[in-house]
Amino acid sequence: MAQVLQCAMLVRAPLATRSAAPATEKSSVLKEIGGFRSKRVLANPQVQGRSRLLGRSLPNGSFHSSKIRPTVRCSMNDNSASTSTVYQGMYGTWSVDSDDIREVVLYRGGLVTSATAFVTVASTAFLPEGNPVKSAIQGLYDPLYALGAGGLGLSLFLIHIYVTPIKRTLQLLWAVGVLGSVALAVNFAAPANEGLVQFVVDHPAGVWAVGPLFAALTGLAFKEGLCYGKFEAAALFFVIPSVLLGHLSGVVDEKVKLGLLAAWIGLFAVFAARKFTQPIKDDIGDKSVFQFNALPAAEKERILEERGLVVRQMAEGRKDE
Repeated sequence: MAQVLQCAMLVRAPLATRSAAPATEKSSVLKEIGGFRSKRVLANPQVQGRSRLLGRSLPNGSFHSSKIRPTVRCSMNDNSASTSTVYQGMYGTWSVDSDDIREVVLYRGGLVTSATAFVTVASTAFLPEGNPVKSAIQGLYDPLYALGAGGLGLSLFLIHIYVTPIKRTLQLLWAVGVLGSVALAVNFAAPANEGLVQFVVDHPAGVWAVGPLFAALTGLAFKEGLCYGKFEAAALFFVIPSVLLGHLSGVVDEKVKLGLLAAWIGLFAVFAARKFTQPIKDDIGDKSVFQFNALPAAEKERILEERGLVVRQMAEGRKDE
């Protein structure tokens, strides 16, 4: 059942600011944490109805939202109350809600699922022939591959990337890789009485079919390494293509290929495990950006125009000082 979150933000202006401002310029702010509509009553009619997305008030206003720590009191329809931290974003304030937490947990769970499946399958390259563990895993190659691909797909569906075309590109690569895997399994691996994974191992050209899926994984690793400065994620950006291209071209020595595969296993395991050491808000990013991008074009234009007005008013106020 969807929960309706209603919050009232109580803000106190600094004493010096309140005493300096005329009584007619005192403002009342009504804000909705779950949306963008707000009402600000000022003596200056040009800025009435300014959206909470603007983030800062005018110089003669009662507060600067980036410099205060408001108290937020939240009540839900189940009569429970909680306090949530409010963060200042590019287009306004935002907070983490239960939907955000669920999405982040699922995103990280998808990565762990993908990493576990890959590490399990790839580890057989280091086990001797006839080993019972290796034989058992070999019988599960394709189900584990499907499980790992599904986990990666879930993470790519939930990933937070500000530039939507990049996110869609990663999702498209994943879809092409899945379709290529199915086509390869049905048209080539099955007639040869082999599973998909074993067929790609025995026939390097099969990388052309499954490669886009791993390209999507490489892109996700690049995003994580770039955003959070994680060495293991940045290293995966180079290791994954090296393993695949080395196998495809056949020019890489077998020992070198095994060394790269071992690095992939270790880096992927550390990468997935360390995701759960990050605060939830890290994988959300600046929520105000996503909320702004979801608005209709006319609303975006109105907010940006108001934002420009506020900046000009602030600049004029500094000049007067």
